[in-house]
Amino acid sequence: MTLSLEAEAARLRLPPGFQVKAFASVVSTNDEAKALARPGPDGAGAPEGTIVWARRQDGGRGRRGRVWSSPEGNLYSTTILRPGLPPAEAAQISFVAALAIAETAESVLPDPSGVRCKWPNDVLVHDRKLSGILLESEPAVDGTVAWVVLGVGINLRHFPATADYGATSLSAEGAPAMGPGALLELYAGHLADWYGRWRTYGFGPVRDAWLARAKGLGGPILVRLADRSISGIFADLDSDGVLLLDPTDGGPRQRIAAGDVFFAAPSQT
Repeated sequence: MTLSLEAEAARLRLPPGFQVKAFASVVSTNDEAKALARPGPDGAGAPEGTIVWARRQDGGRGRRGRVWSSPEGNLYSTTILRPGLPPAEAAQISFVAALAIAETAESVLPDPSGVRCKWPNDVLVHDRKLSGILLESEPAVDGTVAWVVLGVGINLRHFPATADYGATSLSAEGAPAMGPGALLELYAGHLADWYGRWRTYGFGPVRDAWLARAKGLGGPILVRLADRSISGIFADLDSDGVLLLDPTDGGPRQRIAAGDVFFAAPSQT
């Protein structure tokens, strides 16, 4: 017997402090989560750990407003977090999320060695994109963030045929059959673990674990910025999550806070 969405959501085994609001379809789980996070008539928004989960998104989006294909069968979720930190520190949550996704994938794939993290916030399996992460926040009056919504899409059964980096799904990589709800349980457990470590110990353990899975570390990359592209060696990840690049032309080491990384020059066609 197939469970209704409400019944399936009620049976999810989530970490302490987490709860789920499930929808058959939304425009965007991030949009739903932002509406819940903002103060309502009672003066308080939804608590930290609230997860918006949808079977389908009709207007899913990724970084820089890119369209995120969202057919039914994959996992689309957004988690409300309230770290109470300045925006630059709160942005480290993208690395927390990447580790949670990576460990989720490693736990179900027959070859976990193929899982890698790609700066700034992608998770790859055998060099193909498995997931997307989108952080959005709103400032508080004291200069911290009032809340962060952590949007995550994980390709479970489907992936787009065309993507800048190539894409894949857990199913295509040999994961056993499972539904999005079962995947959400796994992901939420790993997210709670890494979020707790980050809040307790800071970015150091997150940075170390991310670098251990980093795609391209120590090798040549091309970083496409808003106004130009830079080639060089992916030297390191700074203590704040910024990419450190040693330019090919011999110039000084560059700190790159935002950009798109390619491991070979992209086609110009």
